[in-house]
Amino acid sequence: MNTLWGMREATVREIRDGLAVKLPRAYTTIMTIMDRLARKGVVERRKAGRSYIYRPQLSIDDARRQAMRQVVDHFFSGSTEAAVDFLESRGATVPQSLESAILPPAAPTFSPSPIDAASDAPILSSASPAPALADIPASIETPNDPHLPK
Repeated sequence: MNTLWGMREATVREIRDGLAVKLPRAYTTIMTIMDRLARKGVVERRKAGRSYIYRPQLSIDDARRQAMRQVVDHFFSGSTEAAVDFLESRGATVPQSLESAILPPAAPTFSPSPIDAASDAPILSSASPAPALADIPASIETPNDPHLPK
């Protein structure tokens, strides 16, 4: 993507040639990557003769924001505070605006629908943590089913 952002739009051959010095790759490898990015909507492609011309649909800032969100979601359970604490514990100076500029809040919590509200079952959201393992009963009654192990 860095190569394509620098070119604004390019064919697979132009992207491969732009990468050749730093990261030589086969034409088919670049073609596969670009095809996958097009199917995901990250790049737009249009037919030009026998090849496609690719153009980024995602800005550098948006790509960075998404990448940071994935890091926070996967390594810090969605907690921007935990990510900032981690960086600070490693000696990094983290500006106050980091959370709002780079790490936007997770998706909003949804209110229960009238159907869910009528139920006695707890409604989980990103605001309510999952039950701790200690809170789950050790033995759960199972129906007398001959297909289940005893």
